[in-house]
Amino acid sequence: MLFPAILKSIVRTGSVRLIDGAGKVHHYGDGTSPHCTIRLGARHLDYTLALNPELLIGQAYMDGLLTIEEGTLFDFLQIAAKNYRNFEQMAWFSLLSRIMRRLKQYNPIDRARRNVAHHYDLSGQLYDLFLDKDRQYSCAYFTSADDDLEAAQEQKKRHIASKLLLDQPDLKILDIGSGWGGLSLYLAEETGADVTGLTLSVEQHKVSEGRATAAGLADRVRFCLRDYREELGQYDRVVSVGMFEHVGKRNYDEFFARLGDFLTPDGVALLHSIGYSDAPGPINPFIRKYIFPGADIPSLSEVFASVERAGLVVTDVEILRLHYADTLRHWRERFMTNRQRIAALYDERFCRMWEFYLVLCEIGFRFRSMMVFQIQLAKRADSVPFTRDYMVNWKQAHSTKANSRLRAAE
Repeated sequence: MLFPAILKSIVRTGSVRLIDGAGKVHHYGDGTSPHCTIRLGARHLDYTLALNPELLIGQAYMDGLLTIEEGTLFDFLQIAAKNYRNFEQMAWFSLLSRIMRRLKQYNPIDRARRNVAHHYDLSGQLYDLFLDKDRQYSCAYFTSADDDLEAAQEQKKRHIASKLLLDQPDLKILDIGSGWGGLSLYLAEETGADVTGLTLSVEQHKVSEGRATAAGLADRVRFCLRDYREELGQYDRVVSVGMFEHVGKRNYDEFFARLGDFLTPDGVALLHSIGYSDAPGPINPFIRKYIFPGADIPSLSEVFASVERAGLVVTDVEILRLHYADTLRHWRERFMTNRQRIAALYDERFCRMWEFYLVLCEIGFRFRSMMVFQIQLAKRADSVPFTRDYMVNWKQAHSTKANSRLRAAE
C-alpha cells in the first residue's frame, strides 16, 4: 500500500495513527504532540493518495473520504508541515517539484475574470460570516496579541496608508484589486484624495459602488470593473493589496511595467502580497484547483528581478511574518462558529473544502515558508524621505480618528 508506506517514510516528528481503507491500523512518528488519528473511507485511497498527496489529501477530506477521528485537521496538517522536508527529499517528489517550478501561470484578461468570479463572486453572506465588518480579505496588522480582527484590519489600512505619503493635497490614487472598496474609501476619507479602484469581480464592484454612494464619496471614489492592463490613467499613488497573487508569474514583468506607466514622475506605489521566503515554487495544487484558480505565489527573488527590469526603485521593504497566520486563525474560528449557516448557503462539502483551505493556509504561515511582503516603489530614489519617521508620524496622527470609528462600529 503506497500511501501508508509514504507516511512511514515521512512522519518522524509528531504522532499519526492511520486507519487504512481495509481497516488496518498503522502508527507513525515519535510519540510526541501533536497527536491525531485519520481514517481512510475507501480502499483505493491506500494507493491513490500517494500519486499527488498535496492535492488528493485535501480532495479526500473535502469529499468526506478522509476523516479525523482523534485530534483536529489543524493537528494533522501541522504534523505534515513539520515533516515536509522529509517529503521534499523523496526522489519522485524532488523531480516533480523541479518540473512544477518551471511552470508559470498564463493569465490573459478573460481567464483572469473567470478566475476572480470563481472565488470573489460567491455569496456576500459567506464573507460576512467570517470577515471583519469592512470585508478586508487580506493580511491584518496586529500590534498586540490582544487585538481583535476589527482592530487589526483597521491597523492594516492605516499601516499601508502611512507608506503612501498622503500629506499632499489633491492626490490621485489608483487601487489595483480594490475588493469590496474598504481601502479606497478609507484613503478618500482620511486624506480627501481622488481614488479609482479596479476589480474584476462583479459582486465586489456592485458592493463597492453602493458603499461609495452611502458614504457620500461617489464624487471622489469610483470603482471600475476593469483589468489593470486596461487602465490608461496616471496617478500620484498606486496601491495594490492581495491582488498580485493573481497576476501569474508569466506576467510579473508586464505588471511592473504597467505600474511604472501609472506613476507620475514623483509618484509612490505600495505592493502588498503573499510570498515565499525561500526558493521560487508553485502554489499548493489544492488551493489552485479548488480555491484560487490561476493564482501563483512569488518569491522575493522573482519580484525584485521584475522590478529591476521595469526600471523602478525599491524604496522600502517590510516582511510581515506571523500576521497572516493570526488573521487566518480569526477567519477560521469565525468560519467554524458559523459553519451551520454556511452549510445552509452551500453544503457540507463546501464547508470541508473551505475548512481545509483556511487551515492549510494558516499552517503555511506558521510552520512553512509563507509570509507577506510590502514593497514601496518609486521612479526616483528621492521620491520618499530618508528615514521612516514619516510613517510613524502619519499613523500617530490618524490613530485617534480610527479608534473613534471602531467605537462607533461597536
